[in-house]
Parts: sequence; C-alpha cells; structure tokens
Amino acid sequence: MKTKTKGIINGAIASASYGTNPLFALPLFAAGIGVNSVLFYRYALAVLIYGLWITLVKKISLKISIKEFMPLLILAILFSFSSLTLFDSFNYIEAGIACTILFIYPILVAIIMAIFFKEKITKTVISAIILTSIGIFALYNGESGTTLNLHGVIVVLISALLYALYIVGVKNIKTLNSINQDKISFYIMFFGLFVYICNLKFCTQLQIINNPTLWLYTIGLSIFPTIISLETINVSIKLVGSTLTAILGALEPLTAIFFGIIFFHQHLTLRISLGITLILLGVLLIITKKNNSPIPQNPI
Repeated sequence: MKTKTKGIINGAIASASYGTNPLFALPLFAAGIGVNSVLFYRYALAVLIYGLWITLVKKISLKISIKEFMPLLILAILFSFSSLTLFDSFNYIEAGIACTILFIYPILVAIIMAIFFKEKITKTVISAIILTSIGIFALYNGESGTTLNLHGVIVVLISALLYALYIVGVKNIKTLNSINQDKISFYIMFFGLFVYICNLKFCTQLQIINNPTLWLYTIGLSIFPTIISLETINVSIKLVGSTLTAILGALEPLTAIFFGIIFFHQHLTLRISLGITLILLGVLLIITKKNNSPIPQNPI
C-alpha cells in the first residue's frame, strides 16, 4: 500500500471514529447517566487503556518535568471543558448539528492568532467567516418560526472556542515542542479526568453503571472516538501531513449526522443540509489554504 493511500485511510478512520461520539454517548444520556459521569468513564477508561498501550507496547516513558506540568494541566482543563460543553449541547440540539457547529474551530484559531499573535487575516479567512456565519444562521433559524435551542447553540460555540484556545496553546507553548505527541495526548486525558472528578464532588456523585449494555457503550466511547482516533490520527499526520488530515476531518460532523439519522431518527432537511454545506465550505477554505502552520486535528 502506498504511503499516501495509507495516510488517507488512517485519516478517514480517525475522523469517522471521532464522529461516533453521539452513537455511544446518546444511549447513556437516554438511560439517565449525566454528562459528567459519562465523561468520567470515557476519560478514565481511555487513560487506563491508552496508558497501558503506550507504556507496554510503544515503550514510551510517561515522565515529565516540572516546567512541563503546568502547560499540560492548563491545556487539559481547556480540552476537558470543551468535551464537557460539547456533550452538554447534545441535550439541547441534535448531535449531528452540534458536531457541525463545533467544526468552526479552525476559523476561531485563525481569529485568535490574528488578534493576539498579529497574524494577518486574509481574504480567505474573511470569506470563511462569512460562509460559516451564514451556515450557523441557517441551522439556527428554522422553518415555520422554529429555531434551534439557543442555549445549545451557545454551549457548542463555547466548546469550539475552548478547543481553539487549546490548539493555540499547543501551537505556541514552546515547552511542549520537545514532548512526544503520545505523551501529550495521555496527559491531556489524565489531567482532564480531574475536571469530572471535581464536578462529581470527588466521585461521591458518580452514577454507577450496572447495565452490561451501557458498559458496552461506555467502553465503545473510550475506544472508538478516543483511542482509535488518537492512534490513526498520529499515523495520518506523519504520512500525509496535518493539512490533508484536517481536510479529512470533515468526516467528523458528517459521521455524527449519519448516525443521528440512522439510529436516533434525527431529520435532515434542505435548510440543515445548506447550513452544513456552508459551514464545511468555510472551514475547508481555512484548512486547505497554503501556510506554514496548518491547523491540527482533534487529538481525541
């Protein structure tokens, strides 16, 4: 198999697997398991499985220095709250729509870099912002006076902003440049886990899962959109680069919408299709433009 083909396949698998978040999370929510408990189990199992994988199989040391601790902790908190707000938005708007709105994070990264790091906002970025804004407006303003839940839209926009801040941090914190990517991903999950431990009052409010079927969903949540996505995204970036891998990231919201329609009877109207198309076009304008600092893809 050619290197490029292998890279593209891995990138597609990574994006599609990340898009399975709603497939495993929504049944847990339907069973009455709260967002913090769901994410606690997701992160805890992922830390355990991934930690064993990179230490026993990949033989990677998990040792970090004192100066690396604080940047990793801050990034973990940003990423963890991004997960928390995304999953919370599923309670207010359809998961596929939420995942599509989340996909504006590359544009937010471009805006943050322009404001705080004096990077020039090009015509491409302006065009992308306009397309994406119209796309979100199309998703929000429904037919016959109906609209998406405003709280849900705001929550998922916060999720996208938090993830954008996470990306800016990963890109600009020089302390992390020499750390192995697998180690960074592990500590993002490990430190991020403590957000849910604290939210659950040190697990005194953790909801116990005693249904075998729900445990299967929980294990699936920790493996498919977390570990498999991590492993394949690293291979894809190594073989074909961050830009092409990010383009393949368009499969994330499309996968979420697909599962939403097939398994959760969510509706795909012409208006929603138009909104999704405009958002994806806007983001693709950003991640396909030629520059020396391509926007990275979701690590989890």
